[in-house]
Amino acid sequence: MLKLPSTFRSRKMTAAALGVLLVGGGTVVVAQTAPMEPIQWDRRRLEQLDRNVRRLERAVTQRNAAGQPVLVEPDPEVVALQGRVGIMDRRLEDLENTVRRVNADLERLTFALDEATRDNAALGTRLRDAEGRVRALEAAAEREAELNSPIPTTSPTGDPARDLAAAVRLAAADPARGDRALQTVIAAWPDTPQAREAHSRLGDLRVSAGDHAGAVSAYASALQGWPTTPWAAATTLELAAALHETDRKTQACGALTEFANRYAEGASAALRTRAEGLRTRFECPAARPRRAG
Repeated sequence: MLKLPSTFRSRKMTAAALGVLLVGGGTVVVAQTAPMEPIQWDRRRLEQLDRNVRRLERAVTQRNAAGQPVLVEPDPEVVALQGRVGIMDRRLEDLENTVRRVNADLERLTFALDEATRDNAALGTRLRDAEGRVRALEAAAEREAELNSPIPTTSPTGDPARDLAAAVRLAAADPARGDRALQTVIAAWPDTPQAREAHSRLGDLRVSAGDHAGAVSAYASALQGWPTTPWAAATTLELAAALHETDRKTQACGALTEFANRYAEGASAALRTRAEGLRTRFECPAARPRRAG
């Protein structure tokens, strides 16, 4: 007996069943197949698909080599998927190139920013230095103008003692301005004991500045009339030293003689010792006591 292929038999059985149902007026109930969930194409599934495709390619190659050609019709879904994967690869490569360009631009910008920061810091330092120099020049110009201006003849405080005390304090901190302040005392109060003491202190400033000739003039003005004030003895010795520095030995020895005759008796031991030292250094003759009357 001729056996039909299983596929043909199944088709005939299906047709017969449909005919019975239609003749009997029955209702055909077709089982609905639940839709398949979409495949999530993650990395693992893509790698598995790639391995399966490679196995199929090897099988096809083997059959072709054995003389049994195989015609393979690619699955449209696979072709579409491969196309999408190719597009994604190209986009990923473009994105990587873009990221590399952005990183390179960022590196260049960072380097340029660092250079600009260093340049700005250097410029700021130079600007501050320039501003400091300008301020120093302005202060020097103002100081020079102040020191070269005419000596004022009016009292700053209205009292000679206070004017002298302020001038002495200023001379200790700023000799140049103190010099002018002492000259102001002399100009504002010419016939006072404070003016004489200001002359004496001016002489000390002149000695400190190396101006021995100016010191002689100031000390001589302070000692006019040979005052008996407490500072007169020390000033007389300073006058003698300044005269010797200006090559006026005879006058220097004369000043030492005046000290011996006028101030030695009431002077301190330190001043008397200094007077004897100056007399020895200047090779002055021994002082003779002045006769009374």
